[in-house]
Amino acid sequence: MSKVTLYGSSLSLYTGRARSYLIKAGIPYEETLPNSPHFAKNVLPKMGERQSIPVIETEDGEVIRDGAAIIDHFEASNSQPISPVTPKQKTLSLLFDVIGTEGLLRPAMHYRWNFPEENLEFLTFHFETFIPPIPDRKEKAEEQMNRMRGAGQSFGAVPANFEMIESLYGTLIEKLDQHFAQYPYLLGNKPCIGDFGLIAPFFGHLGRDPAAIRLLQTKATRLFRWVERMNRPDPDFGEFGLGEEEYLAGDEIPDSLIEVLKHIAIDIIPETTAAAATINQWLEENQAMPSNTVAERHVGFTEFDVMETKIQAIAQPYRFYLLSRMQDFVDALPDQEKTSVQELLQQCGMESLLSTRLTRGIGRNNNREVWL
Repeated sequence: MSKVTLYGSSLSLYTGRARSYLIKAGIPYEETLPNSPHFAKNVLPKMGERQSIPVIETEDGEVIRDGAAIIDHFEASNSQPISPVTPKQKTLSLLFDVIGTEGLLRPAMHYRWNFPEENLEFLTFHFETFIPPIPDRKEKAEEQMNRMRGAGQSFGAVPANFEMIESLYGTLIEKLDQHFAQYPYLLGNKPCIGDFGLIAPFFGHLGRDPAAIRLLQTKATRLFRWVERMNRPDPDFGEFGLGEEEYLAGDEIPDSLIEVLKHIAIDIIPETTAAAATINQWLEENQAMPSNTVAERHVGFTEFDVMETKIQAIAQPYRFYLLSRMQDFVDALPDQEKTSVQELLQQCGMESLLSTRLTRGIGRNNNREVWL
C-alpha cells in the first residue's frame, strides 16, 4: 500500500480522529504540519473553501479534507474493515462519531483555554510550530490562540457554565472509565468508527493538554489506557487477556455503554434540538440558496438549558451532516431491526435524534460540505 501524507497536528482535535484510523487500519502515512511551501502550492488549492485540518495527500496527488471523508475513503477501498455491520452496533458506532466530534467540543475547549496557569506554555509552543520561522512568529501564534479562545466561548465554554461543564465531564469520564474497565474498545475487542470519533477530543485536547490529562491519569485510568490504545497499531489489550480482534457477538450492547449514553443525552439532546430549530429557521430565510452552496460552519447562536443552566452556543450544520449518516442507516433497516434500534435509543434517552433533522440535506462536493 502506498504511503499517504497526513497534514495535521498533535494539538488538533480532528487530526486525532484521522491519525488513529490510519494507525489502526494499518495504512502507511507520514504526518507533517500544514506550513510548507508544498502544502501551500499543491494541497491548499484542492481543499475547497475549508482551510482546515486534517487533510491527506496520496502519492498520486489526490487531496481529501476532513476526518470523516478520510475514513470513508479508506473504508470504501478496504471493504470496511473497521465498521460494524449489525444494526444496533453500527447505529451506536455512527452515534459516537457525532458525540466525539461535535458533542464534546464544550469540555474540550473548556479544559484547553480556561486553565492558563497549567496550559499556556504548552499551548504557546504548539501554536508557534504552526507558523513558519518568520520575525513575527510569536505574534501570529498569539493571534491564532486568541481566535481559538473565542471559538471556545462560542461553544459555551464561558465562566457562567464552568461548574456545569465540569460536573458533566467528571461524571462522563467516570462512566467511560467503568466501560473501559470491562472492554478495550466501545464495542468489544476491536475499534469501530465511534471509537475514532471519540478519540478526537480525548487525544488532542483532553488527553494531552496538561490540565485535562491530569484528570484522566488520576481519575480515569482505564479511559486513559483507551486513549493510549487508540494510538497504537497493535490491539494493545493485554490486561484483558487473550481474545480475538472482533466486535461483541450477537449485536450485543454492553450495559456500561448504555449508561454512558444516558449521561451524554443530558447535554447533547437539548443542544441538538435547539440547533436544528435555529438552522431550520435560517434555511427558511435562505430557501433560495442554490444547491452546492458551501454549508457554513455555523449559522448563528442557539439557546438551550442543561442542568438548569442556560447555554448559548453556535449552531453547526456539520453536526447534522454526521447525524444524518446514522439516521439514513436506521431508515434503511428492515422493520424488525429498526424497531430494535429505536428501543435501544429510547433506553439511552437518545431516541429523539432519529427525528431531529434539518429541512435540507448536506453532502460533499470538491472537498466541501455543501447544501443539497
